[in-house]
Amino acid sequence: MLFSMLRFVVVSFISLSLFISAYAQSVNEIALQPLADQSLVFDIATFSNTAIAVGERGHLFKFNGQWQQVSSPTVALLTNAFLVNADQGWAVGHDATILYTQDAGQSWQVQMSSPEIEKPLLDILMFDEKSGVAVGAYGLFYRTQDGGKTWQSEFHHELLFEEDVAYLEELKAEDEALYLSERSTLLPHFNRIVRLNSGALLMVGELGLVATSDDLGFTWQKQDFLYEGSLFNGVVTETGVYVMGLRGHLFYSNTGTGQWQEISLPTQSTINGGIVLNDSTVRLVGNAGVILDVKSDGEAKLVAQRQGENLVSIMTDPQGQLWIAGTKGFVKLEQE
Repeated sequence: MLFSMLRFVVVSFISLSLFISAYAQSVNEIALQPLADQSLVFDIATFSNTAIAVGERGHLFKFNGQWQQVSSPTVALLTNAFLVNADQGWAVGHDATILYTQDAGQSWQVQMSSPEIEKPLLDILMFDEKSGVAVGAYGLFYRTQDGGKTWQSEFHHELLFEEDVAYLEELKAEDEALYLSERSTLLPHFNRIVRLNSGALLMVGELGLVATSDDLGFTWQKQDFLYEGSLFNGVVTETGVYVMGLRGHLFYSNTGTGQWQEISLPTQSTINGGIVLNDSTVRLVGNAGVILDVKSDGEAKLVAQRQGENLVSIMTDPQGQLWIAGTKGFVKLEQE
């Protein structure tokens, strides 16, 4: 049977229940919420002394020693943020929403919003102040070359499964409208895109998707990866890159282009994010409140576990203090 008929639905931390709740919000809720910093926070982005964060119901935050909510032009759930310098940043989310700031996250404007396509954007990577890409569910892929004034859609057929390539070719010759409809659901979710030390791009996603690009994402090469589950994030270190995903799966490559080693973790919780600490240790966070350290030799240990929380992001503030974020908002980690 066709891949589109075989796809099983992975109900993950970033999907169905949150997708539905985002659409249920009223425009009247754009006003600042007194407990927003204790609600779901999806991502933290940093550059130099600037830090911003995004979350449910369009919540936007900037860091001034503490986390401060700022006014948002949307109620769409926001999934990811990116700072290209200390002043310019972007945020993406549901309704194919893209927001832009040019004052370090103090104020934001909508660059794109397309509720009619009913798909979320899950990540954004800017190569410089003008050019970058945003990616999301079912192969959603947009590119800008003018700082986000315009975003152009791209369809990356090279990341289709072989059986779906043949299916689409037949369908296109018979029914153009049905072809376009089917095409929009056949690619896997593109969950995260990072830039490797070599300058190449690495993208990870649903169904074990690991792909690289040497031309800023205009074309992609899909890897024959050793895991078929969903991958949610990638952390680039001085020596290589880690990718992480469902049920405690973590993989390392010193190039990101084909030679991968699985790292055994003392947990089966989904791993959502991580950062590199000063001693080159990678600190990871995930569902069930897990916080783990992975040494450069592959040794991994559970540092802490916060019951009743799912952790999505982690950052170091300008004073060296570690913060984590997730279903209960921002939490300052105790210094060791």
